[in-house]
Parts: sequence; structure tokens; C-alpha cells
Amino acid sequence: QVQLVESGGGLVQAGGSLRLSCAASGSTFSINVMDWYRQAPGKQRELVATITSDGSTNYADSVKGRFTISRDNAKNTVYLQMNSLKSEDTAVYYCYAQIRYDGDWYYTPTWGQGTQVTVSS
Repeated sequence: QVQLVESGGGLVQAGGSLRLSCAASGSTFSINVMDWYRQAPGKQRELVATITSDGSTNYADSVKGRFTISRDNAKNTVYLQMNSLKSEDTAVYYCYAQIRYDGDWYYTPTWGQGTQVTVSS
């Protein structure tokens, strides 16, 4: 089974930047959409950014203009560049991918383990 391994989280001051990475290990048949979600204490998990296989992107209003999602298909990796960070961005960030294994007609939803991002004010 494919594993999604996240990295890049940590503690940063307000106004700073972080880049999150999420790499899919092993061989996959295909990955269509790759997303970043986040979940703050006391709040539901929310979609932050999404990117399709052809590079089309979309963002939550709260991060639009500050965050950029990108992917490297050769490395099976998705990135989230986070600039101008605010205390409200503090959350556990999760990557998500729809993965289709060879021989399957369906996509298997796959989640990373999450990485903590803490923004100090």
C-alpha cells in the first residue's frame, strides 16, 4: 500500500513562511487529485488547497493569495508553500491523495499522518 509521508511542519512566527511536503512512497498506477487539509483545535477538518493531475488548483478563501499548492509528478510529491502565516493558520496539516492501484478501477482515498504547524503571534 502507498504511504503518504509529510514533512516541513514546525513553529514559525507570524508573517513567516513554511513549505510542507508530502511524498507518496512505493509504486503507484496513478494519482489524480492531491489535497491539503488542516484541522485546528475545536474545529472541523477543512480543505485548504487542491491540485489535479494536470495542475489545476483551488484554495480556501482563508488562504488564497498566501498559500500555493504544487506537485511534482515524477516524485509523486505535493507541496504547500505557506507565506504570510497568521496565528489562525495553526493546525495539523494533512495531505490527501486519490490513488489508483494497477488492476483497480477505483481510487483509494489515502491520508498522510499529519504535520503540526504552529504560528506564534
